[in-house]
Parts: sequence; C-alpha cells; structure tokens
Amino acid sequence: MDDYSVKTERQMKRLYHSLGERDRRRYAAVEVDKLGHGGLEYISKLLGCDPKAIRRGIAELESEEELDSNRQRKKGRDENC
Repeated sequence: MDDYSVKTERQMKRLYHSLGERDRRRYAAVEVDKLGHGGLEYISKLLGCDPKAIRRGIAELESEEELDSNRQRKKGRDENC
C-alpha cells in the first residue's frame, strides 16, 4: 500500500473535519476500501478516527439497507470518527 501525498492527506483531513459523524466514518470506510491491506490502520491514524467506527462505516456501506441521512446522534455521544 502506498501512502497518499502530503497535499492529498491535507485535503482529506480538511474534508473529513467538515463532515458530520456518520459521514466521517463512511468517508473513512471508503478510503480504507480503496487502499486495501493496511488501509484501516493508515486512515485511522491519518484522520484520528477510531478503527471500530471505521468498521461500523464499512458495515453500513456493505449493508443492503438504504443509508439513513436524516437522523443525527445526540450531542455528547461522538465515536471519535
């Protein structure tokens, strides 16, 4: 697995921090999928996101259910992603 360039990492972090919790974990999940082996550790470290939250994002994206985009968690319950 090759790391992203410094410029790309900076852009990814900027986008990541502009998203809500659910979209952050789903975005991280897509990046992990693109990178393959070693991607989970790399993206978790790069974005400061808990690997468990990324795995949850992966499960959400792989699920046959429609992605819910309306409901938000109550404040104070962040999964660190």
